[in-house]
Amino acid sequence: MIEAVEKRPRLPVIDIARGVAIVAMVIYHLCWDLSFYGFIPVDVGYDPGWVFFARSILFAFMFLVGIGLVLGHGDGMRWRRFWRRWLFLVAGALLISLGTWLTFPESFVYFGVLHAIALFSLLALPFLFTPIWLTALVGAVVIALHFLYRDPLFNAVPLSWIGFWEVPPLTNDLVPVFPWLGVVLGGIVVARLVRGSRVETRLGEIRPGNRLARTLGWMGRWSLVIYVVHQPLLLAVIAPLSMATGAQDAGREIEFLNSCQVTCEATGTSAALCATYCQCGLDGVIRDELWGPIYSGVVSPEEQAQLDANNRQCSALIYPELGAE
Repeated sequence: MIEAVEKRPRLPVIDIARGVAIVAMVIYHLCWDLSFYGFIPVDVGYDPGWVFFARSILFAFMFLVGIGLVLGHGDGMRWRRFWRRWLFLVAGALLISLGTWLTFPESFVYFGVLHAIALFSLLALPFLFTPIWLTALVGAVVIALHFLYRDPLFNAVPLSWIGFWEVPPLTNDLVPVFPWLGVVLGGIVVARLVRGSRVETRLGEIRPGNRLARTLGWMGRWSLVIYVVHQPLLLAVIAPLSMATGAQDAGREIEFLNSCQVTCEATGTSAALCATYCQCGLDGVIRDELWGPIYSGVVSPEEQAQLDANNRQCSALIYPELGAE
């Protein structure tokens, strides 16, 4: 494992695959931002279809990380190249943490995609040179343990990045070691099996020449840079537009009223009384500026007291006898 290692030809299809993954990621984040700021009605963060889409993108990214490690260092470590890329990952991860802490302090990203790639790149290095069966076995165990083991100890933020929580912590992005390191190891296994085979030769002969393929390949080569800059650029456009149009406020109010109406009617209260009750609740949230606690789930004792007082006031509005208690 020395620095002067003969470099194999680059595989354009891998760059194109990275390009497709980063385009999908940009689409997802664009729709998440539009959802958060009230431009589209679907809740991208929780809708099952969108969650599946996000997990598929993440799987592709992590699998390609493993493939990239083999392509870059499978014949011997190129330490200078490795550490240069690793420092860029760490810097990008820190910028994302800082940016989301300033923008979404209650749910900032403390161990997201770039944080995970930086750590997994280190943890996976030994498996570039261990027996392939051992790499496959460890990868399978890492994935399986995520589904087989749970402990409330890992619900806390300091340990949540490991991945054994029972209740996921409040954060806009979390890519825990279990199971996602296993996906990286899976990529390493596949790349090592293909390395030096006829399959690699045939993949190397694929040289798409159309404009779309060249564009995706270019994006794949610069995927880390695109990942770091795309969300700030999206927010720089969408957030001011939301403030100018009032889309976020309108979307929040409609979502609040609909959710409240369903919950209220489930108790057997009439639709008309529930509409009065929910409008009263909405007026209280707006008056007391309680959107943050409601959406984040992080409620201070003072805010909880205000929410309880508003609830009693609105209950007395539809059931006057409660106000006499």
